[in-house]
Amino acid sequence: MNGRAHFAVTILAFGYAFLYLPIALVMLYSFNDSRLVTVWAGFSLKWWRALVENEAMLDAAWLSLRIGLVSATLATLLGLAAGYALARVPRFAGRTLFAGLVVAPMVMPEVVMGISMLLLFVGSDWLFGGPERGFLTITAAHVTFSLAFVAIVVQARLADFDRSLEEAAMDLGATPWTTFLTVTLPLIAPALASGWLLAFTLSLDDLILTQFVSGAQSQTLPMRVYSSVRLGVDPQINVLATIVVAIAAGALILSGWLTRRGN
Repeated sequence: MNGRAHFAVTILAFGYAFLYLPIALVMLYSFNDSRLVTVWAGFSLKWWRALVENEAMLDAAWLSLRIGLVSATLATLLGLAAGYALARVPRFAGRTLFAGLVVAPMVMPEVVMGISMLLLFVGSDWLFGGPERGFLTITAAHVTFSLAFVAIVVQARLADFDRSLEEAAMDLGATPWTTFLTVTLPLIAPALASGWLLAFTLSLDDLILTQFVSGAQSQTLPMRVYSSVRLGVDPQINVLATIVVAIAAGALILSGWLTRRGN
């Protein structure tokens, strides 16, 4: 048994090293003094200062941040409604179709979603004269993609929810809406926070879908990084990757903590 345990630990260690060692090296080389991303020339913060002075990269980061905040908030509201309907309304006309449409963005290739949304916005622009591809279209695409994840989180939280608390509130005279606001919503708030963080992370990271629905003057951070990498890896990309990894890791840790706290 000890031999099997050591073998399992060794395989696990190699697996984690394969996944996370490249990320650790990227973070390490963000403090490299050399412009060559494969040659260590000493510790330096000059590429961090260069990134701060890179207006194009900062503009793309600010656009991604605004899109992420708006799309995550809208996805949370819509995902709350969808998850509540799936968890609390066992039968209604078109329930199977509705459930399939909610889950579809999670399993559908982003290329297919990108093409379909591009055709939608092109047709809308031809028929109604808008919206122009940019902030609004990217936000709509991200909401469509990420609300599925929020709905699943909310549905899972409501599946094991103690409904006797709601029944007690209504026995004391509370209306269904008051019960939802004062009992249900506070108890599922950790799940909503987890869903919001997940939607924000997905929005901040998306590249494929965004390329289809963005305009010429609306370049998000992943698009800017991709265009920069095609011309050669700039050390500023390592700095940016370090910041994104730190934000994503913090969001995931906070999401897991809120989920455990809610349970």
